[in-house]
Amino acid sequence: MLTTMLGRGGPRISRVGLGLMGMSGIYGPANDAESIATIRAALEAGVTLLDTGDFYGMGHNELLLGQALRGVPRESVFIAVKFGAQRDPAGAFVGHDASPAGVKSSLAYSLRRLGTDYVDLYQPARLDPRVPIEDTVGAISEMISAGYVRHLGLSEVGPDTIRRAHAVHPVSALQIEYSLVSRGIEAAILPTVRELGIAVTAYGVLSRGLLSPGTAQPLGPSDPRLRFPRFREEHLARNLALVQALDELARATGATAAQLAFAWVISRGPDIIPLIGTKRRERLAEALGALDLSLSSGDLAAIEAAVPPEAVSGDRYDAHGMAALDSERAAAR
Repeated sequence: MLTTMLGRGGPRISRVGLGLMGMSGIYGPANDAESIATIRAALEAGVTLLDTGDFYGMGHNELLLGQALRGVPRESVFIAVKFGAQRDPAGAFVGHDASPAGVKSSLAYSLRRLGTDYVDLYQPARLDPRVPIEDTVGAISEMISAGYVRHLGLSEVGPDTIRRAHAVHPVSALQIEYSLVSRGIEAAILPTVRELGIAVTAYGVLSRGLLSPGTAQPLGPSDPRLRFPRFREEHLARNLALVQALDELARATGATAAQLAFAWVISRGPDIIPLIGTKRRERLAEALGALDLSLSSGDLAAIEAAVPPEAVSGDRYDAHGMAALDSERAAAR
């Protein structure tokens, strides 16, 4: 497994990470046994970055990860936890809590569910509009000083928030959506984090399966991805045309469209660390195959020509989801 540094002077971790969200029902049912087998297959392949959230399955995801890591030396894995998203008993998202008390309370429960004494990377999932980022970061900094957290992360925030947070305590990583079809960070966010020496952990590399032919065909009425505009009828046909172009290019290079999508993100630089979001071993193996691809500048240009960002139809979240993204509000200003 190739490795890279998480931020300037940060710890060395695997070149790609494993995103666990889908293992807790976000995109439909998952099988715990297969999920645990997938986590262990990732570890066997050398993946050390494991990305979870306390609100994934209302604690289920952390419990699952804790079970999968039994008997695994703690220092051999790098656990990243997002917190702050609030859910009701039916699973609906009802707000965010990144207050200092919320930071410490959420962390306490995460440590218990994971069965660990510390979290490697702790990050608010969204900016809490009621709480200054300085207060949130200050509380995480206290937890770092106390030994419960090793590194500070952020998620889906814009340049101003990043700078304000970094002034309180060094930020190691920003988690944000970045893919062939979601390139909004390139204008202002990516230059900011590179100036400050902050890594990017990129989620949504396949845009929830959109860039993986066979999983993005017209969806059934109960498919949870229908809440994302790019899968809706008014946008899907245009997006599938892009997917077909990428798939044709992949076939010509002896790869899959998903592998080209991951290889493209990997090519953006050693500070961009893509997360493989999957709940099945075969999908993990496919994505890891991207690390074996050797793409020329011409290959990368062809990939970008097949999926030009201006041709993508639909926002990456619905209106409610977009409104919760400080990263998108910053881009609109």
